[in-house]
Amino acid sequence: MNRGIVTALSAIGIAQGLKIFTHKRVSGDWDLKQAATTGGMPSSHSAGVSALTSYLAARKGISHTETALAAIFGVIVMYDAQGIRRHTGEIAQLVNDLEDHFEELSGDFPSFEFVARDKELEELLGHQPVEVVGGALLGCLLGVLSAKLEK
Repeated sequence: MNRGIVTALSAIGIAQGLKIFTHKRVSGDWDLKQAATTGGMPSSHSAGVSALTSYLAARKGISHTETALAAIFGVIVMYDAQGIRRHTGEIAQLVNDLEDHFEELSGDFPSFEFVARDKELEELLGHQPVEVVGGALLGCLLGVLSAKLEK
């Protein structure tokens, strides 16, 4: 299998596993489900694209076309992870809160029929900037290490 793909997928897996430990540190609770969640520290999106980019840079050089493609792809992914996806999570939180308020108000007005959804919207979709940077640093470390081990 392609070493760059293995490096990127490994970085994603390691970042997802680390979320269990960072969640424990922040909340005090062990939660193995954190390994399968979106959001959190470190960003597995950032770790994966940074691992691929740094692996390619270490193997082929900073001026190689493949490195440039991976870098641009990585910037887009990291921007999306901390920007658009994070804002989507914040909007989901507001919608869930709004639904809770509608449910409370519907009790005061019997003629107002409110049907609650079975499931709330997922709120933790994106990353804070520090989570993106943490994932990027982890990915760079793993990408360079993978390239050095290959030589």
